[in-house]
Amino acid sequence: MSVEENRNCGCGCENDSNNNNDCGCEEERTVDCCERREMMDQIRAYEFAINELALYLDTHPEDQKALCLHRKYCKELKELKEKYQKVYGPLTINYPCNKWRWLEEPWPWERGNF
Repeated sequence: MSVEENRNCGCGCENDSNNNNDCGCEEERTVDCCERREMMDQIRAYEFAINELALYLDTHPEDQKALCLHRKYCKELKELKEKYQKVYGPLTINYPCNKWRWLEEPWPWERGNF
C-alpha cells in the first residue's frame, strides 16, 4: 500500500486498501481535505525555506546558488498560493475576492477541531 492510498482526512479514521472513504464518522470525508492539508503543508515548508535562505543570504550575499534557490522557492510559493486560493479561498486579507468564503464554512469549534 502506498502512502497516497493510506492518507487520512484528520477524522481519525484510516482509508482502507480499497480507497474506501466511507468510514462512518460524523465529519464529511473527502479527498479534498487531504489535498488541502497537503497544500498548506507545502506552503508552510516553502515559507520556512524562504525565511531560512533569507537569513543565510544576510551573511552570505554573494552565494549565487542560495540566491537562485531563494528566487525559485519564491516563484513556486507564489504559484502554489494562487492555486490554493482559487480552490479554497483567500489565505490572507490581501487576496482579491468578491466575498468572504470562510464565513460560509463552519468555524473550527463548530466542527470539533478546536
